Amino acid sequence: MTDLVVRRLLIDLQTPFGRNWCGGDAFSTAFFNALSMSFPFGEQFFIDAVRDTVATLPAEAQEKYRAEVRGFIGQEATHRRIHTLFNGHLEAQGLKDGWTPRASKRMELMEGADPRHALAVTAATEHFTAMFAEWLLAHPEVLDGAEPRLRTMWLWHCAEELEHKSVAFDIYKAADGSDPWRTRWFRRVTVMFLGDLLRQTVDNLRHEGQLWKWATWKSAARILLSRGGLLRGNWSAWRSYFRADFHPAQQDSSLSAHWLENNRAQYTAVGGAPEAAGAVLQ
Repeated sequence: MTDLVVRRLLIDLQTPFGRNWCGGDAFSTAFFNALSMSFPFGEQFFIDAVRDTVATLPAEAQEKYRAEVRGFIGQEATHRRIHTLFNGHLEAQGLKDGWTPRASKRMELMEGADPRHALAVTAATEHFTAMFAEWLLAHPEVLDGAEPRLRTMWLWHCAEELEHKSVAFDIYKAADGSDPWRTRWFRRVTVMFLGDLLRQTVDNLRHEGQLWKWATWKSAARILLSRGGLLRGNWSAWRSYFRADFHPAQQDSSLSAHWLENNRAQYTAVGGAPEAAGAVLQ
């Protein structure tokens, strides 16, 4: 287990940013905007899923994971707040978030279900975010030309996603979550997550009048489908989740540690997992 540090990001998110903030690239801007729209609801769902399942564990197990869970909650709550600020600017630009209402409606179907179902969804989605995080940290050129404060925001988020990638999975295992549930939910999350991401990105591009431009599709093919692109480059990592011996710790997190070490001026650590996370959430 790792002590998860809650960090306060030292960037200005009160000042509005340009519509094509990601280096003037319409596709990458629309794509990142779509991802951000999913985070406030998603991060709260993850927090609730972890918290609800931990409450079902024996007292000894709850104590074992207390620090890790508090750190996870602190980091996710900070991500939720930062992306809520970011999304406020998107709303002011006229972009409409269709992802959150769809996700919220689907999650209503889980009310009253075994909390391990929600945690299996969380663990599956955390694997997706970990894959994306490692990819972006390995290909920061995708953010070349982006507003510096927003480039920092995305790379910081990626670094922390890799830090806490194992928490939901570990709690799921501690709660005797089954492998059939785990892999079944991962298949469903794959369809839902990629479907929602594509739909929201297309909606964003359509709103900006960029959907049918050749430059948009060229950028999409380069970022997603080129050798080492986001989708093509993560095929093996995606398949690994179905292995019986899979654990998130098998994924390399060195890029996260390097970014955090080399960018200390961009954030201030609130503190270690238990006390600091509690302070952030109060």
